[in-house]
Amino acid sequence: MVSEKVIIQVLAEQKEEVKNYRSQKLVARREETLFEFDTNLAQVVIGVRRSGKSTLCHKVLQGRGVTYAYVNFDDDRLAELKTEDLNTVLSCVYQLYGADIQYLFLDEVQDVDGWYLFVNRLLRTQLHVFVTGSNAKLLSGELATHLTGRYNEIRLFPFSFSEYCSYHKIDTEGVTTKAEAERKSAFMNYMNDGGFPEMQKMRNKRGYVESLVEAILQKDIQKRFNIRNIEVLRKIAHHLINNSCQDINSDQMSKVFGVSDKTIQKYISYLQQTFLVQVLTRHSYKSMERIRGAKSYVVDPGLQNNRENSLAAENIGWRLENIVFLELLRRSSGEFLDVYYYKPGPKDKEVDFVVCDKSKTVELVQVAYDIDSPKTFKRETSALLSASVALRCEKLTLVAFSETRDIEMEGRVIHVVSALDWLLEN
Repeated sequence: MVSEKVIIQVLAEQKEEVKNYRSQKLVARREETLFEFDTNLAQVVIGVRRSGKSTLCHKVLQGRGVTYAYVNFDDDRLAELKTEDLNTVLSCVYQLYGADIQYLFLDEVQDVDGWYLFVNRLLRTQLHVFVTGSNAKLLSGELATHLTGRYNEIRLFPFSFSEYCSYHKIDTEGVTTKAEAERKSAFMNYMNDGGFPEMQKMRNKRGYVESLVEAILQKDIQKRFNIRNIEVLRKIAHHLINNSCQDINSDQMSKVFGVSDKTIQKYISYLQQTFLVQVLTRHSYKSMERIRGAKSYVVDPGLQNNRENSLAAENIGWRLENIVFLELLRRSSGEFLDVYYYKPGPKDKEVDFVVCDKSKTVELVQVAYDIDSPKTFKRETSALLSASVALRCEKLTLVAFSETRDIEMEGRVIHVVSALDWLLEN
């Protein structure tokens, strides 16, 4: 157990820290519009560590002008909190903020056993509860079980390219040669350094990324799931980061790393739950076909370069594809859409992304760095056209480093969109 004296000291210090957010001009995030203040639902923000979940909640709450209590469980002094300590935490909240407080923000709560029962009790008292956490299964799974639909889930990623430009004050609308060159330079930096908010002004980006990856592996996975051989987990994680946009070959990894296929699948699931790796499944109306042939992507492009074990291929096309996938996930979450890739057979042409509204295909998105070559242009467009017929989809998008224009082919229109234009769309 943790004593009341320690808990109230920690919460008092955290209350002072919250004041710092009021004086900062914070980057606007797309996810701010997804909060539902006019309901009795718990507002649950999940995402990879250090993606800005806490800052997002502070910004939204302060923008709303409400008084709220704050408890950050990611504090070493609260590491031994047990279920029975949560009532003491609530008592300390009332002592510091007053018994009439109506909004409570619980930050990184997933490591406290029984936290979801605590949240359920708070909701029954009509408190407005905001929750953040870094594990999708713990949050989504347990909330779904114990809150029975009484929560609004918001997924947050590191900065998008548009948010990155906002942070660095890049002119995203100017039409001068200088403005265009500045945007292109910013994008190359974004591909290399990524969008983790804290890393933007750091010189030692490698140290930051390595500590972040280790925190995810040790605190969010090893500690939670009692992993004995963390070295195998570490190798799998770096392998998937180095090979983003590629098929997941668990049989091959099983032979290389000397563990069972079942263990490989379990470890990949943990990496996915903690958002380090994003898994994309194949578009198919058959469940087993969706499971086979999954592809992995990394949650932020900055993870690919800034590590000791970062001998990733210098393929700009794959890096662009990874960035486009993350942006599709951001845009799709608010619309409740799903994203897949399309490849009906081993010898068939592949379309990078299929955006679906339930069973209906609403957009096909192909990504290519360079389409100046006639051979490349034909390969990418023919894949879109074939999938358009098979999936009965008219909205065809080709994202590339090219001028934005529409091309009519075989009675269909393909929207060729400059990668920068597409990423900067609102």
